[in-house]
Amino acid sequence: MSLDVSEDLLHKAEAGEVGDADFIDCVKQSLPFAWELIAKVVNDLKNGVVSSSGSTQFADNTTPPPDEQARGQLLRVLASDAMRGALERHYGVKLAFQNCHRIAAFPAAEVDSDTYRKFISPRGQLLNQSPELRDC
Repeated sequence: MSLDVSEDLLHKAEAGEVGDADFIDCVKQSLPFAWELIAKVVNDLKNGVVSSSGSTQFADNTTPPPDEQARGQLLRVLASDAMRGALERHYGVKLAFQNCHRIAAFPAAEVDSDTYRKFISPRGQLLNQSPELRDC
């Protein structure tokens, strides 16, 4: 199961639409590693921290998760359109993802930039591969 849904939140969902704030809180409580990692990357972006490729146009994480549970959290939050979309709206960014750990945050206005297109391209994916990441 991806999320720990409280009875109250489940009742809200059964009765109608659930707002982003309630959904975001559920994600934050259910997937703390993923939440913290994404928050760090977004904070790095907003503070102008240089990415692993030397760019200040985006911020990224290149450190693998510490264990399989953490890796699973990251995969679940980024594989879900609902969770990923809610996080992007919450932070005002576009999230991009490679491998099991390389996540990047781009300003929403940069989605059509060359830097973003390079990051999400097949070439970008291939260049981010290495034997030690094959089973991640």
